[in-house]
Amino acid sequence: MTSNFAQAQQRLAARRQAREAEAQAQAAARAAALRSQSSARARVARLPFPFSRLDAAWDTLSSREGTRPAFRVGQVDAELLDDELTELLRRQVGEALKYFGGGHIQDDWSAEILLALRAVLFKLTVWDHDATYGAALQNLKYTDARHAGPVLAPPSRWQKSLYGLFTVFGKYAWTRWEGWLLDHNDGYEEPSPRIQRLSRITEKASTLHSAGALVSFLVFLLQGRYRTVLDRVLRMRLAPPTSQVSREVSFEYLNRQLVWHAFTEFLLFILPLVGVHRWKRWLSRTWRKTKELIKASGSGDGERGAQGEYAFLPERTCAICYQDQNAAASTEDEIMAAAASSGVVGSAQTDITNPYETIACGCVYCFVCIATRLERKEGEGWTCLRCGELVKECKPWNGDVLEPVKKSPTGKVVAFSDEFTQDDTVVVRESEGDGASEQDL
Repeated sequence: MTSNFAQAQQRLAARRQAREAEAQAQAAARAAALRSQSSARARVARLPFPFSRLDAAWDTLSSREGTRPAFRVGQVDAELLDDELTELLRRQVGEALKYFGGGHIQDDWSAEILLALRAVLFKLTVWDHDATYGAALQNLKYTDARHAGPVLAPPSRWQKSLYGLFTVFGKYAWTRWEGWLLDHNDGYEEPSPRIQRLSRITEKASTLHSAGALVSFLVFLLQGRYRTVLDRVLRMRLAPPTSQVSREVSFEYLNRQLVWHAFTEFLLFILPLVGVHRWKRWLSRTWRKTKELIKASGSGDGERGAQGEYAFLPERTCAICYQDQNAAASTEDEIMAAAASSGVVGSAQTDITNPYETIACGCVYCFVCIATRLERKEGEGWTCLRCGELVKECKPWNGDVLEPVKKSPTGKVVAFSDEFTQDDTVVVRESEGDGASEQDL
């Protein structure tokens, strides 16, 4: 036992000596690094004025003193959400204006549309509530970084004014400037030396801004204070409004999207089951009857009110064919004006083919037209376009079939000879003066 205890003491002493040697080596390394750093600082301090402050600037950038825990992911997501909101509004405005101006308003005035949208969003978000829409979703607000202390100060009016000037009007001016340069340098002709010089200056300025944005973003990943170059220049930073606010991503917009998506899927599932076409036909029939009653009461002529909307068409014209070809006309005057200009009434395009008559009113239509209308109504009845009565069935029209002629002792009959047999007798009555004679053929 005594020998084992002595060996354990020796091992502990050896470990202690190794740790002390390692600590001494680390201290020596730190001292050497401090000596080299101090010599480097001394060399930098001997440089001219702009470069002599590089050491202090590096200490400011690398130091985390005075920075509260920043929600870096939330700040980046806020910028992405703002861009997505602007793009969504731009597409909606484009859809609303695509039928005006030949459909070219969105392309010709895209910069102005974005200017108006950004101005409205800036007024309703940053200027009124010190936070963009994306920042509000992330529980963040703009604060004035010049005021140090536990209480965050809102940005001043001149800070917000400069922020709106650069983000709204600055982007618009830069877009218009690049468009002007592209218009004068289309690639077909050699641009003037002035345009070439301005293009080079613009390209260098864009490259310099991109490099500055990259450096600023790297510093933002280290400190988490200023998200963009503009925020760094204006000393505006995004931070939680109070320390009690839970820094969690708000999924309210996602919940609304899911609810709306589920609601649309439910409608797509339930609408075929409730018979939308049947309700649509019922509403259209009710509306048509209401209009007919209004017309009848307004005109004071019951016979005119009982007629259909195409009662004025010739008998050989199919009212359904004519309705399909003149769907844009709504009144009789418009229909007659269109017919007078195009000559559709009575033409071969609207003549009745394979005539069928409706049961009850006896109006004649094309077989395909009347059968299609009755099939769509599914036995509920279709309103005749000529007389306005309810039609549920149809049959072949027999108006062009000659029926056998019956004998009449007092009437005059005119017919062809091949229509009679040998047993038939035709009585021809001739009148001359006051007398009459009969002759049997």
